[in-house]
Amino acid sequence: MKLLKARVSTNAKPKAIELDAIEKQVKDGEDNFFYFDRENEHKVLNEMLEHFENQGKNILMKEVKYGLGDLDYMYEVHIY
Repeated sequence: MKLLKARVSTNAKPKAIELDAIEKQVKDGEDNFFYFDRENEHKVLNEMLEHFENQGKNILMKEVKYGLGDLDYMYEVHIY
C-alpha cells in the first residue's frame, strides 16, 4: 500500500511511502507522527488505520489546516 507524504512546499509534488516503511518506524515503540498529503484517498488512510489497530496500536488522525485556502490542509497521524 502506498501513501503520499505531505508536501514540503505548496508547489511540490507529494512523495510516496510504502506501508512497510511506516511499519518499521512504528516498531521502535516510540510515539510516531506522520504527515500525509490531502491527495490520499480516505479509503487508503482508513485501511492504514485498521492495519495498525489490528496490531494493537492506538491511532489518532486529524486534519491540519496550514493556510486559508480550501486545499491548504494535510493529515496528521499519531501512532503509539
